[in-house]
Amino acid sequence: MNRLYYGDNLTIMQEMEPASVDLIYLDPPFNSNRSYNAIYKDETGRPLPDQIDAFCDLWTLNEEHERAIRHMPVILREAGLDDETVEFWRLWMNALRKTQPTMLAYLSYMMQRLIVMKRLLRPTGSIYLHCDPTASHYIKVMMDVVFGNKNFLNEIAWCYKSGGASKRWFARKHDVLLYYAHSKGSHLFHPIKIKSYGQSGGGQGGKVKYHKDSQGTYSIVSARDWWEISMLSTTHPERLGYATQKPLALLERVIQASSNEGDTVLDPFCGCATTLEAAHRLKRNWIGIDIAIHAIKRVAAIRLGERCHLKQGKDFAIAGIPHSLEGAKDLWERDKYHFQKWAVEEVDGFVTAKRTADGGIDGRLYFDMPGQRDLQSMILEVKGGKNVSIADFRALHSVLEREEALMAGLITMEPLPDRQKTNFLKLAAQAGDLEMPGSIRHYPKLQILSVPEILEGKRFATPTPMGKSGSLQNRFSYAANPSDC
Repeated sequence: MNRLYYGDNLTIMQEMEPASVDLIYLDPPFNSNRSYNAIYKDETGRPLPDQIDAFCDLWTLNEEHERAIRHMPVILREAGLDDETVEFWRLWMNALRKTQPTMLAYLSYMMQRLIVMKRLLRPTGSIYLHCDPTASHYIKVMMDVVFGNKNFLNEIAWCYKSGGASKRWFARKHDVLLYYAHSKGSHLFHPIKIKSYGQSGGGQGGKVKYHKDSQGTYSIVSARDWWEISMLSTTHPERLGYATQKPLALLERVIQASSNEGDTVLDPFCGCATTLEAAHRLKRNWIGIDIAIHAIKRVAAIRLGERCHLKQGKDFAIAGIPHSLEGAKDLWERDKYHFQKWAVEEVDGFVTAKRTADGGIDGRLYFDMPGQRDLQSMILEVKGGKNVSIADFRALHSVLEREEALMAGLITMEPLPDRQKTNFLKLAAQAGDLEMPGSIRHYPKLQILSVPEILEGKRFATPTPMGKSGSLQNRFSYAANPSDC
């Protein structure tokens, strides 16, 4: 069955069977030094504070990356690379540490994942890595290391015309797709034919057959390593609110060229899942991975549900999202940060950009207040461990008083024992209630939910949350014909 995974793609790919994938397409972070929260503006109707990001392409050389860099020689040797290659990597990384530490953080992140992707490819398989000039030259060196320069096939330029022009340099109007085979000579490849208008076909070394359609005369020619495919306009019906969304036509060309019907296509950074729709259209199996639950929910509801008319449980499965207390505990043990992300997003909150808790804040839940121009918020803190004490309650109360928030919510793994629950209710009574202007409704400023309650469908008592997952269908519905997929 087709699968959509929530979680860190490194962990998920490490658990996948070797040689189980025929084609990999990835459109990873570009080290663009930008963060993106347009997807959340779509869900709330207004932009959220900068601390909340749907996707963050900002990099720092932190301890996590340093550990990966120190361990990389071992990983490279285990992947079968020779000592000379390992030494080259070590020297290169040391040089970047002094000159470009943020680039080093990004490259260490990507290197870990490329090594695992090589293991997943079948001998006939191929990989297309989508990048831009920010880091494409560095990534090509890395792919030469992992896949072998002898298995390099093409550097494809995807050319487009949209966007503005610069007065200080030539307009940047192309991305790069680095195309490698697992084993050159054994890899699958289907030459692609495209329509070309207003060209004689000269220089092809033979005659070109001409055709006629409503646009006039065109010739059928073999695709080169530069592809003119229009970028999506802001109002295009394919748009799902992602700033870096790619057109279906681009992914369809990749999949047609390097896979057969029934093959398995993997996109480990699937985002709005253009790859998955293209694979479905072309009768391929697919696996998508994303690190944000909001993206997973949007993909399931809009991309797969509305556009492709696929049903969860029948046509595809979503994995990695806990559906039981045991599943939540397992996620906590495997990845505490992603447990926090899951818990915050499951109650319709938005995760803070920082990986570590920011003064007791793991996320915020936004809502509208009558007479207020800006969105108001409930701060959220997640406690996945067993020991939750009165000190945690007091700390949350202090954060509420310190922060510009009207409410605070605590998420615990299990329901509180009677004594702790009594202590929390006393503190909540002291904090008081949020009263709605012109209404008799009021909401406790301090609230608590356990994972079992969340899995049962309970949510924090607040004014209607903005970006509530249940409203996705209404907010993003558009005409989708059965013939679309």
